[in-house]
Amino acid sequence: MAKHPRNLAGKVIAISGGARGIGRETAAACVQAGMKVAIGDVDPQAAERTAQELGGGTLALELDVTKPASFRAFLDSVDERLGSLYALVNNAGIMPLGPFLDEDEATARRILDINVHGVINGMKAALPGMIARRSGHIVNVASQAGKYGLPGGATYCASKAAVINLSRAVRKEVRGQGIELTVISPVAVNTELGLGLSEPRQRQFRKIEPRQVAEAIVQALREPTFDVHVPKALKVSERLNSLLPIEAQDVFARLTKADAVLSQIDRGARAEYELRAARSEPGLEAPPAQPRISERTGS
Repeated sequence: MAKHPRNLAGKVIAISGGARGIGRETAAACVQAGMKVAIGDVDPQAAERTAQELGGGTLALELDVTKPASFRAFLDSVDERLGSLYALVNNAGIMPLGPFLDEDEATARRILDINVHGVINGMKAALPGMIARRSGHIVNVASQAGKYGLPGGATYCASKAAVINLSRAVRKEVRGQGIELTVISPVAVNTELGLGLSEPRQRQFRKIEPRQVAEAIVQALREPTFDVHVPKALKVSERLNSLLPIEAQDVFARLTKADAVLSQIDRGARAEYELRAARSEPGLEAPPAQPRISERTGS
């Protein structure tokens, strides 16, 4: 017998990286669903602007996901001002791109600190209260890049693969304790993070709108699902691809230009985003500005 969709009205949700992109659209979709929404962001001014634009009592708070104390303080404020947390969306992430051997140490650490440790910190801050209440839902935003290693974004791909397997492991640990866990894996999204990327030949792998990811998140909250692909057709593609030997997968990726998405990029289009990503974690110094930012790499 099919389960009835859950009523989200009045439930409290916190979203990291909520000032822009997928986080902002998710906040908007949750407000529309009647949820009490808190957005956390390393840029508190941008978070406040977003909260005012969204309305619905949206709460904006400063959050540095790389600091466990910051995440705990964020969720404590959410509890005090909105009520007991029902759902946490670990959305904050960055995607600096470039050849693996050209990537400096600070960039690699920044990617892992935000994309991986940020998710770990969020889950460790949220889960104890959820387990005590025997109710809660964690949504971790990963990427198709975490399922298919793509040249030009090796460390980013590694970070999203970590999020996927971290989610799988924690899901098994909290089974039977009233906790739902979802991992969202979209293709490239039409946000700042996705600027200047190449488009593959296959339609289902082409860039999507952040609203589509937000809708998938809300749907997963209503009807709990662990592994969510955006768009949904990618689930079939993943299963078929897994049946092929690695050499055949490589040939397919070259023919469809899927392996060029992160390597043949327009650096001029990404320049402003790359600079902001380099400064996105206050505890780390930004790496030196990269030369030739106006040139398009790849052929």
